[in-house]
Amino acid sequence: MGAVTNSEWSVPATSTALLTDQYELTMLAAALADGSGHRRCSFEVFARKLPNGRRYGVVAGVERVLDAIARFRFGEPELAIVSRFLDDDTIAWLRDYRFGGDVDGYREGELYFPGSPILSVRGTFAECVLLETLILSILNHDSAIASAAARMVGAAGGRKLIEMGSRRAHEEAAVACSRAAYLAGFDATSNLEAVRRYGAPGAGTSAHAYTLLHTTAAGPDEAAAFRGQIAHLGVGTTLLVDTYDITEGVRTAIEVAGPELGGVRIDSGDLGVWARQVRAQLDSLGAVNTKIVVSGDLDEYAIAALRAEPVDTYGVGTSLVTGSGAPTAGMVYKLVEVDGLPVAKRSSHKASRGGTKSAIRLARPTGTIVEEVVHPMGSPAPESAELVGRPLMVPMVRGGERAPDLPGLTDARDLLAANLVSLPWEGLKLSNGEAAVPTRFVD
Repeated sequence: MGAVTNSEWSVPATSTALLTDQYELTMLAAALADGSGHRRCSFEVFARKLPNGRRYGVVAGVERVLDAIARFRFGEPELAIVSRFLDDDTIAWLRDYRFGGDVDGYREGELYFPGSPILSVRGTFAECVLLETLILSILNHDSAIASAAARMVGAAGGRKLIEMGSRRAHEEAAVACSRAAYLAGFDATSNLEAVRRYGAPGAGTSAHAYTLLHTTAAGPDEAAAFRGQIAHLGVGTTLLVDTYDITEGVRTAIEVAGPELGGVRIDSGDLGVWARQVRAQLDSLGAVNTKIVVSGDLDEYAIAALRAEPVDTYGVGTSLVTGSGAPTAGMVYKLVEVDGLPVAKRSSHKASRGGTKSAIRLARPTGTIVEEVVHPMGSPAPESAELVGRPLMVPMVRGGERAPDLPGLTDARDLLAANLVSLPWEGLKLSNGEAAVPTRFVD
């Protein structure tokens, strides 16, 4: 990774040190001043509950968290900002800051439920407390997107899904959304930065602007637009047929491209009705292999409603990348242990369980998950004669150094696909209900 050299210090070119809240730094300063900042502590990331209507959550963003921790360094540009409210001793400490603790956690692609100890961060209070906002901002965002995307993948029933929500999100959030959707099982993304950065397959052909561009004094020339796209991309391309009249658009598309046209896209109207009519029209024109792509404010419920229609691919945008479609994962980052002593928050509706924890997931020999068991880290995991246990937490950072050979994005896709198959059948319902798997705590 490239670096910029300041007069006294060198930090990664994209330091993450200021992607935090100011109170993390003021707590640090007070703890360093009174001597408590060097006490050994354990912090834990967990969700007290799942969003309404959700039966499971999907862990996503861990890879990005580990990368962000490695880049959490203070060079002179970062110190210039925090020196506005911090004392000289704290500034000197930050100048040498580098996380030197340990991290264990759930792999990307694991499912989580209320109380799951998704990430355990251990070290001194000073070095761990600084990471709260950074860790939560990534895990809450990516896990919310992946959880919503996984529901859409299930609703699609094996049909292809393309993520195309970039224009409805912050430019950097859009890239993270694409990654999380691909992890959850989406087949492709329209976001090229996600293609470059994460290797996700790209997809996209044209929008209405290209068709409208081919307007002359004599009027719209949809055929000219289709000819131009086919000349450049070949007959395997997908033509957008709803700029004017869909029936006429389909007729023109096959007239120009022939019956070997790859696909047509419908982006408006009653998608179910139009899919049936377009399928019948394509078949009557001999284009029996031409696929139908639909897009336009689709969510998991709309996708499920289209299961009986002749739709081949869904394009999903707004409902995936916005809060209405992907409600926050609600994860928190809490101090659970100080110098080996359990500590717990007792606030009403915000209580936490003290002690550093680990977890296993128990399943029947057939693979169906029965329960998740959370137990003290370092103690033997509960055993069952009838059930098969699988440890959930893996070492990710030791002494500030990232563990080698951690699973990648493709591994996460495979793990999630296997996990979803192992859920009890009611866990895949889109209706409101309890978490698909209960969590049991062993003190």
